[in-house]
Amino acid sequence: MPSRPSTELVALPNPHPHRDYEVRCETPELTCICPVTGQPDFGVVEITYVPGDSIVELKSLKLYLWSFRDEGHYHEDVTNRILDDLVAAIAPRRMEVVTRWNVRGGVVTTVTATHG
Repeated sequence: MPSRPSTELVALPNPHPHRDYEVRCETPELTCICPVTGQPDFGVVEITYVPGDSIVELKSLKLYLWSFRDEGHYHEDVTNRILDDLVAAIAPRRMEVVTRWNVRGGVVTTVTATHG
């Protein structure tokens, strides 16, 4: 049975909560729908964080990012929603979410949102 998109982010215990270390997750498969034109938007997302007591389970992150695929969102909204949802799920010490969107109408858009 194929996987399906999900908005559930699964938190796992941090195996080294006493140490600050950086986790970086990146995928070139971020997609959403332009709310104005209805056309697909394609981008890269980079998530960098210093865990607190939890880390994010990677399959749940993949399915979560997939959940934007058929929804209409502005690039700024996608980036900030990813940050807000991850902060709520795993309470990192610090986090940065960067999205780089492919050219649309001659414009490349990069959005950065930070926590902590």
